[in-house]
Amino acid sequence: MAKLWLAQDAAADELLLNDPFARVLGMLLDQQIPLEKAFVGPYRLAERMGVDRLDASAIADYDPAAFAELFATVPAIHRFPGSMAERTQKLARAIADEYDGDAATVWTGAKDGKDLFKRLSALPGFGKMKAQIFIALLGKQFGVQPEGWREAAGAYGEEGSLRSVADIRDAASLAKVREFKKQMKADAKAAKA
Repeated sequence: MAKLWLAQDAAADELLLNDPFARVLGMLLDQQIPLEKAFVGPYRLAERMGVDRLDASAIADYDPAAFAELFATVPAIHRFPGSMAERTQKLARAIADEYDGDAATVWTGAKDGKDLFKRLSALPGFGKMKAQIFIALLGKQFGVQPEGWREAAGAYGEEGSLRSVADIRDAASLAKVREFKKQMKADAKAAKA
């Protein structure tokens, strides 16, 4: 597996490589903030909790007010620390209760791409697009390729696409993904006008 280039911070990317819950959490946080800030978020959380790996059960059981404080401590983990701390705890509770605390089971237990999409879509904070992008990320950068994964990932699973975090491997691909996202926003704005 190639080195990750998502958080653009060696220690944070290392955590994403080795901690499946960190990977899922990074994807959850990837909204309304720069993607590298989202994917460095799990590392900042681990630092503040004083742990090397994130434990879904420990996060789910953490006092909500104290957990929100961890998110809000400057620099805040997310632009919306309160709501994202709450979403993180809901995600952690789902992983703890439905997957025995092991986020990797979400994908290792999937029968095929459709099943993986169904499992991811059922997680708190994961809609259709987020689930498809995460499937593409797993398939393209982590070698998680159950039968039908590209179809389940939709356009994000296309070979050679530069649409999402799943396609970022260096500065050039990051620039192209940003360009694509900027164009998508412009197109959406034009469609509303």
